[in-house]
Amino acid sequence: IYELPISSTTQSHDWHRLWINTATLGGAFVGTLFVLELLPEDATNWNRASIQQYSPGTRWVRNVLKRGPEWDGDKFIFNYVLHPYAGAAYFMAARSCGFNYYQSLLYTTLISTVLWEFGIEGCMERPSYQDIFITPLVGSGLGECFYLLKRHIVSHDYTLWGSRVLGNVVAFLIDPVNEVVGLFGGNEARKLHLGRKAPAVESSFSPAVFPGGGAGFSITCRF
Repeated sequence: IYELPISSTTQSHDWHRLWINTATLGGAFVGTLFVLELLPEDATNWNRASIQQYSPGTRWVRNVLKRGPEWDGDKFIFNYVLHPYAGAAYFMAARSCGFNYYQSLLYTTLISTVLWEFGIEGCMERPSYQDIFITPLVGSGLGECFYLLKRHIVSHDYTLWGSRVLGNVVAFLIDPVNEVVGLFGGNEARKLHLGRKAPAVESSFSPAVFPGGGAGFSITCRF
């Protein structure tokens, strides 16, 4: 995907990698849920005493099917910083697998609403109107910027501003799913560039007689 011309409609699907990325996100969601449960109640607005009275299935039916979405009162950093960043990470999980902008936007919407808002998080609280729209829409716009930056980093052999450390750190921050999966399943973008070799140059010297009777050597180079 990084070798194709930059386009919002170009596509080169890697469905196998997309399914792996989706499973990785599902596992990350479960881990995130445990982390959120450890945060203070004023950070998540979750009433643990009330939550623990019912099973997860009962809570999901009550929050999603019976009560439905609400305008939440979460902190600014959750709704307008972390959720757009999460949306960008979902977007990159599809965009970096060869899906175009619009397909990646659809993927982000499904992941953020079906799998998270109306799925795992529904076991803890009602879906949020802000998150339903902000996560996929703002996240996808931010994700496309991440995608262009990732292309730049990959095309420069995972360096940014001449620094390989900075290039790798930024690549991980803007595309965490693919970079984490790449640690275990291989990263084709890294293999592509690390496997490149400079073109071989062969040179030879031989005596020669030039017009007019002069003598010297000719140099022949083959690339």
